[in-house]
Amino acid sequence: MTTSNEKSYFDLHITGLGYLNRIREVKPKKGDAFLACDIAALNGPSDDVSYVRFDTRVSGSEAQHLVRRCIQAVDTEKKVMIGFRLGDLWTDTFTYSKGKRAGEQGVSLKARLLFVGWIKVDGQLVYKAEAKDEKTAASREPAAPTVPAADEAVSGTGTVEEPALAETA
Repeated sequence: MTTSNEKSYFDLHITGLGYLNRIREVKPKKGDAFLACDIAALNGPSDDVSYVRFDTRVSGSEAQHLVRRCIQAVDTEKKVMIGFRLGDLWTDTFTYSKGKRAGEQGVSLKARLLFVGWIKVDGQLVYKAEAKDEKTAASREPAAPTVPAADEAVSGTGTVEEPALAETA
């Protein structure tokens, strides 16, 4: 009988699709700077969609690279939709300091953005991750919507292009 000293973990992942917003570099007082973004994830029936907002820390070099490429599109208010996988979900309570909710308690859902499966800019598919293993990839990656959302334009081509994404150094 052999024993292993390796730690094992139980992963809780959230997969979905949503709109990318507020891409920013966060510089905390203590610790290293990191890339963050908000995701307005779609939830509910397709004819009555609601949104769940996640404040995410972008983890992993590939996810960081892809999110950085979307900065210009988000800043110019293009609709950037992504298929995503989040991990390490937690909540953060805060007090509103402005507006009609000033003084009230609020809750922010926070997570790590682990994986970007695809990116659409104004309804045009501009990135799709290559599947590593068809069986596991299908169960982990959220599918790109086949029917565009009401505010998305229908693309006439089936090709994948990247002109709407900005490359950052």
